[in-house]
Amino acid sequence: MFPELNNLLNTTPDQAEQGKLTLLCDAKTDGSFLVHHFLSFYLKANCKVCFVALIQSFSHYNIVGQKLGVSLTTARERGQLVFLEGLKSAVDVFFRPQEDPHPLQFLREANSGNLQPLYEFVQEALKPMDSGEAAWRCPVLLVDDLSVLLSLGVGAVAVLDFVHYCRATVCRERKGNVVALVHDSGDAEDEENDILLNGLGHQSHLILRAEGLATGFCKDVHGQLRILWRRPSQPTAQRDRSLTYQYKIQDKNVSFFAKGMSPAVL
Repeated sequence: MFPELNNLLNTTPDQAEQGKLTLLCDAKTDGSFLVHHFLSFYLKANCKVCFVALIQSFSHYNIVGQKLGVSLTTARERGQLVFLEGLKSAVDVFFRPQEDPHPLQFLREANSGNLQPLYEFVQEALKPMDSGEAAWRCPVLLVDDLSVLLSLGVGAVAVLDFVHYCRATVCRERKGNVVALVHDSGDAEDEENDILLNGLGHQSHLILRAEGLATGFCKDVHGQLRILWRRPSQPTAQRDRSLTYQYKIQDKNVSFFAKGMSPAVL
């Protein structure tokens, strides 16, 4: 995890909130560093994590995790991490009997809008522990990223339904958290992506949006991060608070600073 980002969010692994939906969004840049931050954050917070990884392999996340001070291999062996490797599972689903359940079953169905098997996988992965098992702090669902489901033919409404059921189970029933990354294509004609982003935005308690610089590439400033705190149950005038910072990604850390205050500029 990145200590400076924790400071901006006013949180630590020991003080992790529960019952929250966090939306990660990237536009014209790579926001995967946010996924790595929250993965390592919740593992260090001693939470039970279900990671639906649709973009990269387990080894990729594990290598980055080791740089941030966590071992995904160890977490998986001790039962703290349940990892769904989408790249491998997408192939496996075609080489098993039709009747065998699979989280990505929708890939081999004519009607690709059914994400119930994926929800059932999450539900089973984050079910309350038996008395003889290790007690984790709270359950966490992490998805990287939901936009992949759109590209595989799943409709935005079906993805929103999936998130709604996950929130009901993980956030409300089991007092855990949901964190999901969505890519903003910036294409005005991509209505499905807009529906997904807007729908999740209205439900989220915290939105982190990584954006590329309007001026283009810079070796000392890699982008800007907009942080929006929301309280969906409150009137609009009372529920939103936002801050914007620029950032630079380093090998084992990310540094944040006010706009125009990069050490390289000063």
